[in-house]
Amino acid sequence: MRNSLSTLAGLILAALVPVSALAGDCTGHVVDVRPISAYDPATGRGYLAVRSGPGTEFRQIGELYLGDEVAVWERSGNWLMVRCMAGRCLAPMRGDPVPTGWAFGRYLRIGGVCP
Repeated sequence: MRNSLSTLAGLILAALVPVSALAGDCTGHVVDVRPISAYDPATGRGYLAVRSGPGTEFRQIGELYLGDEVAVWERSGNWLMVRCMAGRCLAPMRGDPVPTGWAFGRYLRIGGVCP
């Protein structure tokens, strides 16, 4: 009986203690970028760049647009590793469809169990 109570107490405690973010537990939306009607790759307007690493020195591999939904997988400073889930990013103006890479976190409103 005592082992059963200990096990039950452990399960309850585990349910109450926050755990690290698991892949896919954190989602977000692109905010504060100009609408697609202002799209201009020369100036960086109308999209949020997705990069191969967490910083502007990394190559741009895709684009996200205002309102796009993303899964957030990892954090490195102000940068978030994301994957396009829904929105215009499924058929981008340039770059890979469904981009997976790093985006500057200031332009993402995220929620859930996040890294």
